[in-house]
Amino acid sequence: MKKLRWAMDGSFWELDMSTAMTADGLARPVPGDPIPLGVSRGTRLSRAKQIHFMQRFMFLPFVPSYSAASDGFALHRALTIPFSQNWFGTLLGQFNFQKFMSSVTGSGEKPNSVSSWLQTIGRHLQNHSLYALGFSSELMLTPDDTLLLSLDSYTFGDNKKPRKKAILHHKFPNHNLTVEAVSPGLFVDNSGNYWDVPLSLAIDMASLASDSGASYHLCMHHNTGSPTQFQGDDHQTIHGPPATLLPGFSIKSAFSFKQNFDFWRSKAPKLKLVQPYDLFLSNPHISASGIIGAALTASVGDCSVRSQDNCQESNGFSFQASGVKSAFLADLFASVSFTAQHGNYQRLFLDLTRFHARLDFPSGSRFVAGATQVAQNLLNSQRPCLEDIQTICPNASLSLQQQIAGPFLFRVDSGVTVDLENQDWPVRVDDPVFALEYSMQVLGSAKAVAWYSPKHREFMIELRFFET
Repeated sequence: MKKLRWAMDGSFWELDMSTAMTADGLARPVPGDPIPLGVSRGTRLSRAKQIHFMQRFMFLPFVPSYSAASDGFALHRALTIPFSQNWFGTLLGQFNFQKFMSSVTGSGEKPNSVSSWLQTIGRHLQNHSLYALGFSSELMLTPDDTLLLSLDSYTFGDNKKPRKKAILHHKFPNHNLTVEAVSPGLFVDNSGNYWDVPLSLAIDMASLASDSGASYHLCMHHNTGSPTQFQGDDHQTIHGPPATLLPGFSIKSAFSFKQNFDFWRSKAPKLKLVQPYDLFLSNPHISASGIIGAALTASVGDCSVRSQDNCQESNGFSFQASGVKSAFLADLFASVSFTAQHGNYQRLFLDLTRFHARLDFPSGSRFVAGATQVAQNLLNSQRPCLEDIQTICPNASLSLQQQIAGPFLFRVDSGVTVDLENQDWPVRVDDPVFALEYSMQVLGSAKAVAWYSPKHREFMIELRFFET
Protein backbone atom coordinates (compact mmCIF):
# COMPACT_ATOMS: atom_id res chain seq x y z
CA MET A 1 0.00 0.00 0.00
CA LYS A 2 1.23 3.54 0.56
CA LYS A 3 3.72 2.07 2.96
CA LEU A 4 5.88 0.94 0.01
CA ARG A 5 7.13 -1.83 2.23
CA TRP A 6 8.42 -3.87 -0.67
CA ALA A 7 8.74 -7.58 -0.06
CA MET A 8 12.26 -7.30 -1.48
CA ASP A 9 13.36 -5.18 1.46
CA GLY A 10 14.26 -8.46 3.13
CA SER A 11 13.41 -6.99 6.50
CA PHE A 12 11.04 -8.67 8.90
CA TRP A 13 10.52 -5.45 10.81
CA GLU A 14 7.83 -2.95 10.02
CA LEU A 15 9.13 0.07 8.12
CA ASP A 16 7.92 3.62 7.83
CA MET A 17 5.02 3.76 5.41
CA SER A 18 4.84 6.13 2.48
CA THR A 19 1.54 7.97 2.27
CA ALA A 20 0.00 10.84 0.33
CA MET A 21 -2.03 11.84 3.40
CA THR A 22 0.56 14.33 4.65
CA ALA A 23 3.06 16.73 3.13
CA ASP A 24 6.14 14.89 4.40
CA GLY A 25 4.80 11.63 2.93
CA LEU A 26 5.42 9.38 5.94
CA ALA A 27 3.41 7.50 8.54
CA ARG A 28 4.56 4.97 11.09
CA PRO A 29 2.90 1.60 11.66
CA VAL A 30 1.16 1.02 14.95
CA PRO A 31 3.65 -0.91 17.12
CA GLY A 32 2.86 -4.59 17.46
CA ASP A 33 3.34 -6.65 20.61
CA PRO A 34 5.78 -8.23 20.78
CA ILE A 35 6.75 -8.62 17.14
CA PRO A 36 7.25 -7.44 14.50
CA LEU A 37 9.13 -4.61 16.14
CA GLY A 38 7.21 -1.38 15.93
CA VAL A 39 10.03 0.88 14.79
CA SER A 40 12.83 -0.14 12.49
CA ARG A 41 14.01 1.96 9.64
CA GLY A 42 17.19 3.35 8.24
CA THR A 43 17.94 6.84 7.03
CA ARG A 44 15.98 7.57 3.88
CA LEU A 45 15.83 10.44 1.47
CA SER A 46 13.28 12.91 2.81
CA ARG A 47 10.21 13.81 0.79
CA ALA A 48 11.52 17.33 0.18
CA LYS A 49 14.82 15.92 -1.16
CA GLN A 50 12.97 13.52 -3.43
CA ILE A 51 10.88 16.28 -4.96
CA HIS A 52 13.94 18.51 -5.39
CA PHE A 53 15.78 15.67 -7.14
CA MET A 54 12.89 15.00 -9.52
CA GLN A 55 12.62 18.71 -10.36
CA ARG A 56 16.31 19.12 -11.04
CA PHE A 57 17.31 15.87 -12.72
CA MET A 58 14.05 14.45 -14.08
CA PHE A 59 12.65 17.81 -15.26
CA LEU A 60 9.33 17.46 -13.43
CA PRO A 61 8.02 20.97 -12.65
CA PHE A 62 5.45 19.47 -10.26
CA VAL A 63 5.24 16.07 -8.56
CA PRO A 64 1.68 14.72 -8.32
CA SER A 65 0.05 12.67 -5.57
CA TYR A 66 -3.46 11.46 -4.84
CA SER A 67 -5.31 10.55 -1.66
CA ALA A 68 -9.05 10.02 -1.81
CA ALA A 69 -9.32 10.30 1.98
CA SER A 70 -7.40 13.57 2.29
CA ASP A 71 -6.65 16.23 -0.33
CA GLY A 72 -7.52 14.39 -3.53
CA PHE A 73 -5.17 15.14 -6.44
CA ALA A 74 -2.37 17.51 -5.39
CA LEU A 75 0.78 18.96 -6.93
CA HIS A 76 4.05 19.41 -5.02
CA ARG A 77 7.08 21.61 -5.56
CA ALA A 78 10.21 22.15 -3.50
CA LEU A 79 12.67 25.02 -3.18
CA THR A 80 16.05 24.31 -1.61
CA ILE A 81 17.88 27.11 0.20
CA PRO A 82 21.57 26.38 0.95
CA PHE A 83 22.75 28.25 4.05
CA SER A 84 26.23 26.70 4.07
CA GLN A 85 28.06 23.60 2.90
CA ASN A 86 26.58 21.47 5.69
CA TRP A 87 23.28 23.25 6.33
CA PHE A 88 20.36 23.80 4.00
CA GLY A 89 16.64 24.37 4.20
CA THR A 90 13.79 23.31 1.93
CA LEU A 91 10.40 24.88 1.33
CA LEU A 92 7.82 22.33 0.24
CA GLY A 93 4.62 23.65 -1.30
CA GLN A 94 1.44 21.73 -2.02
CA PHE A 95 -1.39 22.82 -4.30
CA ASN A 96 -4.75 21.04 -4.13
CA PHE A 97 -5.50 20.85 -7.84
CA GLN A 98 -8.65 18.75 -7.42
CA LYS A 99 -10.19 21.21 -4.97
CA PHE A 100 -9.27 24.07 -7.29
CA MET A 101 -11.01 22.47 -10.29
CA SER A 102 -14.06 21.67 -8.17
CA SER A 103 -14.33 25.28 -7.03
CA VAL A 104 -14.03 26.59 -10.60
CA THR A 105 -16.55 24.19 -12.11
CA GLY A 106 -18.92 24.41 -9.15
CA SER A 107 -19.07 28.20 -9.05
CA GLY A 108 -21.55 28.32 -11.90
CA GLU A 109 -19.72 31.23 -13.55
CA LYS A 110 -19.68 31.35 -17.36
CA PRO A 111 -17.01 33.80 -18.52
CA ASN A 112 -17.49 34.99 -22.11
CA SER A 113 -13.95 36.14 -22.85
CA VAL A 114 -10.33 35.20 -22.18
CA SER A 115 -9.86 38.09 -19.75
CA SER A 116 -12.91 37.10 -17.73
CA TRP A 117 -11.65 33.49 -17.63
CA LEU A 118 -8.32 34.69 -16.28
CA GLN A 119 -10.06 36.84 -13.66
CA THR A 120 -12.18 33.89 -12.55
CA ILE A 121 -9.17 31.60 -12.28
CA GLY A 122 -7.17 34.26 -10.43
CA ARG A 123 -9.99 34.80 -7.94
CA HIS A 124 -10.16 31.08 -7.18
CA LEU A 125 -6.38 30.83 -6.86
CA GLN A 126 -6.58 33.34 -3.99
CA ASN A 127 -8.36 30.72 -1.89
CA HIS A 128 -5.88 29.92 0.89
CA SER A 129 -7.38 26.50 1.53
CA LEU A 130 -5.84 25.29 -1.75
CA TYR A 131 -2.31 25.54 -0.37
CA ALA A 132 -0.11 23.87 2.22
CA LEU A 133 3.42 24.77 3.13
CA GLY A 134 6.18 22.82 4.79
CA PHE A 135 9.67 23.78 5.85
CA SER A 136 12.54 21.47 6.70
CA SER A 137 16.11 22.14 7.73
CA GLU A 138 18.88 19.57 7.57
CA LEU A 139 22.15 20.22 9.37
CA MET A 140 25.20 17.95 9.24
CA LEU A 141 26.63 18.43 12.73
CA THR A 142 29.50 16.01 12.07
CA PRO A 143 30.25 13.52 9.28
CA ASP A 144 28.31 10.97 11.37
CA ASP A 145 25.52 13.16 12.80
CA THR A 146 22.59 14.71 10.96
CA LEU A 147 19.83 16.81 12.52
CA LEU A 148 16.54 17.22 10.67
CA LEU A 149 13.89 19.75 11.75
CA SER A 150 10.60 20.10 9.91
CA LEU A 151 7.29 21.93 10.20
CA ASP A 152 4.29 21.18 8.01
CA SER A 153 1.53 23.78 7.99
CA TYR A 154 -1.47 22.24 6.27
CA THR A 155 -4.18 23.92 4.26
CA PHE A 156 -5.02 27.23 5.88
CA GLY A 157 -8.74 26.76 5.47
CA ASP A 158 -8.83 23.44 7.35
CA ASN A 159 -8.39 22.63 11.01
CA LYS A 160 -5.43 20.31 10.57
CA LYS A 161 -2.77 20.84 13.19
CA PRO A 162 0.75 21.79 12.13
CA ARG A 163 3.05 18.79 12.33
CA LYS A 164 6.44 19.36 13.97
CA LYS A 165 9.29 16.86 13.80
CA ALA A 166 12.88 16.64 15.02
CA ILE A 167 15.13 13.70 14.05
CA LEU A 168 18.76 13.05 14.94
CA HIS A 169 20.66 10.38 12.98
CA HIS A 170 24.00 9.09 14.22
CA LYS A 171 26.14 6.51 12.44
CA PHE A 172 28.20 4.19 14.60
CA PRO A 173 30.74 1.86 12.95
CA ASN A 174 28.27 -1.03 12.88
CA HIS A 175 25.02 0.53 14.09
CA ASN A 176 22.52 3.28 13.34
CA LEU A 177 20.98 5.44 16.05
CA THR A 178 17.81 7.45 15.48
CA VAL A 179 16.28 9.82 18.03
CA GLU A 180 12.91 11.22 17.02
CA ALA A 181 10.29 13.57 18.46
CA VAL A 182 7.05 14.21 16.55
CA SER A 183 4.02 16.30 17.50
CA PRO A 184 1.57 15.03 16.54
CA GLY A 185 2.89 11.66 15.42
CA LEU A 186 1.01 9.99 12.56
CA PHE A 187 0.41 6.23 12.80
CA VAL A 188 -1.54 3.77 10.65
CA ASP A 189 -3.06 0.50 11.88
CA ASN A 190 -3.59 -2.78 10.06
CA SER A 191 -7.05 -1.68 8.92
CA GLY A 192 -5.68 1.41 7.20
CA ASN A 193 -6.95 3.90 9.80
CA TYR A 194 -4.68 6.88 10.55
CA TRP A 195 -4.15 8.11 14.11
CA ASP A 196 -2.59 11.26 15.53
CA VAL A 197 -0.67 10.94 18.81
CA PRO A 198 -0.16 14.37 20.48
CA LEU A 199 3.51 13.66 21.25
CA SER A 200 5.57 10.66 20.23
CA LEU A 201 9.20 10.13 21.29
CA ALA A 202 11.40 7.27 20.09
CA ILE A 203 15.02 6.15 20.41
CA ASP A 204 16.00 3.49 17.91
CA MET A 205 19.27 1.53 17.82
CA ALA A 206 19.81 -1.12 15.15
CA SER A 207 22.77 -3.05 13.81
CA LEU A 208 23.57 -2.52 10.15
CA ALA A 209 21.64 -4.75 7.78
CA SER A 210 23.58 -7.63 6.26
CA ASP A 211 22.87 -10.44 3.84
CA SER A 212 23.50 -13.06 6.51
CA GLY A 213 24.55 -13.38 10.12
CA ALA A 214 23.32 -12.03 13.43
CA SER A 215 21.63 -8.69 14.02
CA TYR A 216 19.80 -7.00 16.86
CA HIS A 217 17.50 -4.08 17.44
CA LEU A 218 16.47 -1.95 20.42
CA CYS A 219 13.70 0.63 20.55
CA MET A 220 12.37 2.84 23.35
CA HIS A 221 9.04 4.51 22.67
CA HIS A 222 6.99 6.99 24.72
CA ASN A 223 3.55 8.40 23.89
CA THR A 224 1.88 11.35 25.58
CA GLY A 225 -1.76 12.36 25.24
CA SER A 226 -4.84 10.59 23.92
CA PRO A 227 -4.66 9.53 20.25
CA THR A 228 -7.35 10.76 17.87
CA GLN A 229 -8.24 9.69 14.35
CA PHE A 230 -6.50 11.73 11.68
CA GLN A 231 -8.78 14.48 10.38
CA GLY A 232 -8.11 13.68 6.75
CA ASP A 233 -9.11 10.02 7.17
CA ASP A 234 -12.62 9.20 5.98
CA HIS A 235 -12.42 5.60 7.32
CA GLN A 236 -14.23 6.16 10.59
CA THR A 237 -13.88 3.26 12.99
CA ILE A 238 -16.30 2.16 15.70
CA HIS A 239 -13.40 0.88 17.78
CA GLY A 240 -11.14 3.04 19.85
CA PRO A 241 -7.49 3.73 19.05
CA PRO A 242 -4.99 0.86 19.18
CA ALA A 243 -3.86 0.17 22.74
CA THR A 244 -0.17 0.55 21.89
CA LEU A 245 -0.79 4.21 20.97
CA LEU A 246 -2.15 5.05 24.41
CA PRO A 247 0.05 7.01 26.84
CA GLY A 248 2.93 5.04 28.27
CA PHE A 249 6.50 3.87 27.85
CA SER A 250 7.72 0.72 26.15
CA ILE A 251 11.03 -0.96 25.42
CA LYS A 252 11.33 -3.48 22.62
CA SER A 253 14.35 -5.50 21.66
CA ALA A 254 15.00 -8.31 19.23
CA PHE A 255 17.87 -10.55 18.22
CA SER A 256 17.81 -12.53 14.98
CA PHE A 257 20.02 -14.68 12.78
CA LYS A 258 19.70 -14.77 9.00
CA GLN A 259 21.07 -17.32 6.56
CA ASN A 260 20.96 -17.24 2.75
CA PHE A 261 20.96 -20.25 0.45
CA ASP A 262 21.77 -20.19 -3.26
CA PHE A 263 20.18 -23.03 -5.23
CA TRP A 264 21.37 -21.68 -8.57
CA ARG A 265 23.19 -18.59 -9.78
CA SER A 266 23.87 -17.93 -13.44
CA LYS A 267 27.49 -17.93 -14.58
CA ALA A 268 26.66 -16.99 -18.16
CA PRO A 269 28.56 -13.91 -19.40
CA LYS A 270 26.66 -10.64 -19.61
CA LEU A 271 26.42 -8.47 -22.68
CA LYS A 272 29.67 -6.65 -23.21
CA LEU A 273 29.79 -2.85 -23.07
CA VAL A 274 26.13 -2.76 -21.93
CA GLN A 275 25.49 -1.54 -18.41
CA PRO A 276 22.47 -3.13 -16.68
CA TYR A 277 19.62 -0.77 -15.95
CA ASP A 278 19.99 -1.72 -12.27
CA LEU A 279 23.14 -3.39 -10.91
CA PHE A 280 21.18 -5.06 -8.10
CA LEU A 281 18.91 -6.75 -10.66
CA SER A 282 21.56 -8.04 -13.06
CA ASN A 283 22.22 -11.57 -11.73
CA PRO A 284 19.76 -14.39 -12.57
CA HIS A 285 19.43 -16.74 -9.61
CA ILE A 286 17.22 -18.91 -7.44
CA SER A 287 17.74 -18.45 -3.73
CA ALA A 288 16.11 -18.65 -0.33
CA SER A 289 16.71 -17.18 3.09
CA GLY A 290 15.61 -17.89 6.61
CA ILE A 291 15.40 -15.71 9.73
CA ILE A 292 14.89 -16.90 13.29
CA GLY A 293 15.01 -14.77 16.40
CA ALA A 294 13.56 -13.73 19.70
CA ALA A 295 11.80 -10.53 20.70
CA LEU A 296 10.99 -8.98 24.07
CA THR A 297 8.54 -6.25 24.98
CA ALA A 298 8.28 -4.41 28.29
CA SER A 299 5.68 -1.67 28.72
CA VAL A 300 4.41 0.60 31.48
CA GLY A 301 1.25 2.68 31.38
CA ASP A 302 -1.99 2.49 29.40
CA CYS A 303 -0.10 1.14 26.38
CA SER A 304 0.57 -2.09 28.31
CA VAL A 305 -3.07 -3.20 27.98
CA ARG A 306 -2.43 -4.92 24.65
CA SER A 307 0.65 -6.66 26.05
CA GLN A 308 -1.45 -7.96 28.94
CA ASP A 309 -4.03 -9.29 26.48
CA ASN A 310 -1.31 -10.99 24.48
CA CYS A 311 0.13 -12.47 27.65
CA GLN A 312 -3.16 -14.31 28.17
CA GLU A 313 -3.32 -15.50 24.54
CA SER A 314 0.35 -16.28 23.91
CA ASN A 315 2.24 -19.32 25.12
CA GLY A 316 5.48 -17.33 25.24
CA PHE A 317 7.06 -16.16 28.47
CA SER A 318 5.03 -13.37 30.10
CA PHE A 319 4.93 -11.46 33.36
CA GLN A 320 2.56 -8.89 34.86
CA ALA A 321 3.06 -6.80 37.99
CA SER A 322 -0.01 -6.79 40.21
CA GLY A 323 -1.56 -3.40 40.81
CA VAL A 324 0.58 -1.70 38.17
CA LYS A 325 -0.20 -1.08 34.53
CA SER A 326 2.76 -3.00 33.18
CA ALA A 327 3.53 -6.11 31.20
CA PHE A 328 6.47 -8.12 29.89
CA LEU A 329 6.28 -10.54 26.99
CA ALA A 330 8.90 -12.61 25.17
CA ASP A 331 8.45 -14.85 22.15
CA LEU A 332 10.19 -16.35 19.14
CA PHE A 333 9.65 -15.46 15.50
CA ALA A 334 10.76 -16.77 12.11
CA SER A 335 10.60 -15.84 8.44
CA VAL A 336 11.28 -17.82 5.26
CA SER A 337 11.64 -16.27 1.80
CA PHE A 338 12.17 -17.51 -1.75
CA THR A 339 13.44 -15.50 -4.73
CA ALA A 340 13.73 -16.43 -8.42
CA GLN A 341 15.03 -14.11 -11.14
CA HIS A 342 15.40 -14.59 -14.89
CA GLY A 343 17.27 -12.14 -17.10
CA ASN A 344 20.14 -9.68 -16.68
CA TYR A 345 18.08 -6.49 -17.17
CA GLN A 346 20.34 -5.37 -20.03
CA ARG A 347 18.24 -5.85 -23.15
CA LEU A 348 15.45 -3.56 -24.27
CA PHE A 349 12.53 -5.96 -23.86
CA LEU A 350 11.50 -8.66 -21.38
CA ASP A 351 14.97 -9.20 -19.93
CA LEU A 352 13.87 -9.32 -16.29
CA THR A 353 11.29 -11.42 -14.50
CA ARG A 354 11.62 -11.59 -10.74
CA PHE A 355 9.41 -13.36 -8.18
CA HIS A 356 9.67 -13.14 -4.42
CA ALA A 357 7.58 -14.85 -1.72
CA ARG A 358 7.90 -14.55 2.03
CA LEU A 359 6.27 -16.42 4.91
CA ASP A 360 6.32 -14.78 8.35
CA PHE A 361 5.69 -16.60 11.62
CA PRO A 362 5.29 -13.74 14.13
CA SER A 363 4.76 -15.92 17.22
CA GLY A 364 6.76 -19.09 17.63
CA SER A 365 4.94 -20.13 20.79
CA ARG A 366 1.51 -19.97 19.15
CA PHE A 367 2.79 -21.84 16.11
CA VAL A 368 4.25 -24.65 18.25
CA ALA A 369 1.06 -24.87 20.34
CA GLY A 370 -1.14 -25.02 17.26
CA ALA A 371 1.08 -27.54 15.47
CA THR A 372 1.17 -29.73 18.57
CA GLN A 373 -2.61 -29.71 18.87
CA VAL A 374 -3.05 -30.55 15.18
CA ALA A 375 -0.55 -33.42 15.46
CA GLN A 376 -2.34 -34.83 18.51
CA ASN A 377 -5.68 -34.73 16.73
CA LEU A 378 -4.24 -36.54 13.73
CA LEU A 379 -2.59 -39.21 15.92
CA ASN A 380 -5.91 -39.75 17.69
CA SER A 381 -7.70 -40.02 14.32
CA GLN A 382 -9.60 -36.82 15.07
CA ARG A 383 -10.31 -33.99 12.72
CA PRO A 384 -8.23 -30.89 13.62
CA CYS A 385 -10.30 -27.83 14.38
CA LEU A 386 -10.07 -24.84 12.06
CA GLU A 387 -8.82 -22.58 14.85
CA ASP A 388 -5.71 -24.71 15.40
CA ILE A 389 -5.00 -24.89 11.67
CA GLN A 390 -5.49 -21.12 11.38
CA THR A 391 -2.94 -20.63 14.17
CA ILE A 392 -0.13 -22.30 12.22
CA CYS A 393 -0.85 -20.43 8.97
CA PRO A 394 1.91 -17.87 8.34
CA ASN A 395 1.55 -14.32 7.07
CA ALA A 396 2.40 -14.45 3.36
CA SER A 397 3.50 -11.73 0.95
CA LEU A 398 4.21 -11.98 -2.77
CA SER A 399 6.04 -9.69 -5.19
CA LEU A 400 6.40 -9.84 -8.97
CA GLN A 401 8.54 -7.61 -11.21
CA GLN A 402 8.49 -7.67 -15.00
CA GLN A 403 10.45 -5.54 -17.45
CA ILE A 404 8.20 -3.90 -20.02
CA ALA A 405 10.66 -1.99 -22.18
CA GLY A 406 14.04 -0.44 -21.49
CA PRO A 407 14.27 0.92 -17.93
CA PHE A 408 10.53 0.49 -17.24
CA LEU A 409 9.32 -2.27 -14.91
CA PHE A 410 5.84 -3.27 -13.83
CA ARG A 411 5.52 -4.43 -10.25
CA VAL A 412 2.81 -5.78 -8.00
CA ASP A 413 3.15 -6.49 -4.28
CA SER A 414 0.45 -8.09 -2.19
CA GLY A 415 -0.21 -9.91 1.01
CA VAL A 416 -2.07 -13.23 1.03
CA THR A 417 -4.48 -13.98 3.86
CA VAL A 418 -5.89 -17.38 4.75
CA ASP A 419 -9.31 -17.35 6.43
CA LEU A 420 -10.44 -20.94 6.95
CA GLU A 421 -13.77 -19.82 8.38
CA ASN A 422 -14.71 -18.54 4.94
CA GLN A 423 -15.65 -21.78 3.23
CA ASP A 424 -16.40 -20.13 -0.13
CA TRP A 425 -13.05 -18.37 -0.55
CA PRO A 426 -10.53 -19.20 2.20
CA VAL A 427 -7.59 -17.50 0.45
CA ARG A 428 -7.77 -13.82 -0.51
CA VAL A 429 -5.46 -11.10 -1.74
CA ASP A 430 -4.75 -8.55 0.97
CA ASP A 431 -3.91 -4.94 0.14
CA PRO A 432 -2.25 -5.14 -3.30
CA VAL A 433 -0.01 -2.36 -4.60
CA PHE A 434 0.59 -1.77 -8.31
CA ALA A 435 3.66 0.16 -9.40
CA LEU A 436 5.54 1.35 -12.48
CA GLU A 437 9.28 1.68 -11.91
CA TYR A 438 11.78 3.69 -13.95
CA SER A 439 15.40 2.61 -13.38
CA MET A 440 17.95 5.44 -13.55
CA GLN A 441 20.78 3.57 -15.22
CA VAL A 442 23.38 6.30 -14.78
CA LEU A 443 23.17 6.01 -10.96
CA GLY A 444 23.80 2.27 -10.87
CA SER A 445 20.85 1.32 -8.66
CA ALA A 446 18.18 3.99 -8.35
CA LYS A 447 14.62 4.27 -9.57
CA ALA A 448 11.54 6.43 -9.61
CA VAL A 449 8.44 4.54 -8.51
CA ALA A 450 4.85 5.51 -9.29
CA TRP A 451 2.51 3.32 -7.21
CA TYR A 452 -1.20 3.02 -6.58
CA SER A 453 -3.12 1.25 -3.83
CA PRO A 454 -6.72 0.42 -4.90
CA LYS A 455 -7.77 -0.49 -1.35
CA HIS A 456 -6.67 2.81 0.19
CA ARG A 457 -7.05 4.83 -3.02
CA GLU A 458 -3.64 6.49 -2.83
CA PHE A 459 -1.13 7.35 -5.55
CA MET A 460 2.40 8.61 -5.13
CA ILE A 461 5.72 9.05 -6.97
CA GLU A 462 8.86 8.31 -4.99
CA LEU A 463 12.60 7.81 -5.38
CA ARG A 464 14.30 4.63 -4.24
CA PHE A 465 18.04 4.05 -4.01
CA PHE A 466 19.83 0.70 -3.69
CA GLU A 467 16.62 -1.28 -3.28
CA THR A 468 15.40 -4.24 -5.31
